[in-house]
Amino acid sequence: MDAIEAILNRHSYRGRYRPEPVPREDLTTILRAGLAAPSGCNKQTVSLIAVDDPNLLARLHAVIDPLVGETAPAMICVLSRRIVAYRDRCFSVQDYGAAIENMLLAIIALGYQSCWYEGHITDEDCIGRKMADILGVPEEYELVCFLPVGIGVSKPIPPKKKPMDQRAWFNGFSLEN
Repeated sequence: MDAIEAILNRHSYRGRYRPEPVPREDLTTILRAGLAAPSGCNKQTVSLIAVDDPNLLARLHAVIDPLVGETAPAMICVLSRRIVAYRDRCFSVQDYGAAIENMLLAIIALGYQSCWYEGHITDEDCIGRKMADILGVPEEYELVCFLPVGIGVSKPIPPKKKPMDQRAWFNGFSLEN
């Protein structure tokens, strides 16, 4: 699958996964794709943990509420550190966003499915910190996202997108269609 095909065909998958394990070689490829992402002033604020041990996955899923991605045979946890990159600016959110998208594209290119789960694990209930503690992550890192990884039982349902001419223009902004 080429890059444009992967970009245009990637959609978030929220279904069940087949039980086949994800080979370490494929997980390593996905991790390398994430770490290859651009990083503001090259501060490299993103770190990653691939989890494929069933017992550890069960412990992680025990703290995720509401439960999502629980049938995936692997997950990738995305860690971020707030490091000042330029003057008083920190680009950690941009860094991990780029790393996550690279990994999502690698996941689809390798024939797997995934979904970017961030919002409900970084909320006030501190699920990300609970997951980080299970994984032995130091306090200066924040677990900001996890990606379940596996072969989907079904196909993802593409969301309805607005037409391109309502969101992209040439040579300036326009509300005209």
